[in-house]
Amino acid sequence: MQKRLSAEFFGTFWLVFGGCGSAVLAAAFPQLGIGFAGVALAFGLTVLTMAYAVGHISGGHFNPAVTVGLFAGGRFPARDVMPYVITQVLGAIAAAAVLYLIASGKPGFDAASSGFAANGYGAHSPGGFSLGAAALAELVLTAFFLIVIHGATDRRAPAGFAPLAIGLCLTLIHLISIPLTNTSVNPARSTGVALFQGGWAIHQLWLFWLVPLLGGALGGLIYRHVLQRE
Repeated sequence: MQKRLSAEFFGTFWLVFGGCGSAVLAAAFPQLGIGFAGVALAFGLTVLTMAYAVGHISGGHFNPAVTVGLFAGGRFPARDVMPYVITQVLGAIAAAAVLYLIASGKPGFDAASSGFAANGYGAHSPGGFSLGAAALAELVLTAFFLIVIHGATDRRAPAGFAPLAIGLCLTLIHLISIPLTNTSVNPARSTGVALFQGGWAIHQLWLFWLVPLLGGALGGLIYRHVLQRE
């Protein structure tokens, strides 16, 4: 179990450091920046690379919504859900701490005013989208993420391609929803950077726990009861 949790810690660390790091360190500068598309690709690449690196050890969840969704889909034991979730959150916080230290090396950097790649709705949505729009998007996108994960890892799916499908799916999710919420679909990712933003991101964090967990469970149940062959 210790090796599995270590894999989840480092996988989640890489997801948050690579994905949020691309937003904080690269996309923030127009003359050097990679833009929304670059950030979306960065998130997809973090999952793709770590799924190949450590997915065979822990299953490569790196996300509490994925863990809950795999449990709902009958792919993951209940006894391991909380250890995985706690480890994922710790990995995300560690990554956000390292990212904060690096970003602070630029004079004038302020995590609170910059947003620090935190997720938000309403006034804190990049595109000004409402709470209802943000919630619906996070629900649908997390549910489909879990459908893709279940399908790509089904024993009847082509072997060896699951990380590629999952990474590309996460890229697509970000392309859709960065303007809405900065894209969560992952409560651990949301928590890590919210703690360092320290203000509105913490007050709005409840949404990015509640809705992705519901969406993950919904996606797992859909695949299990509607799509999965007996």
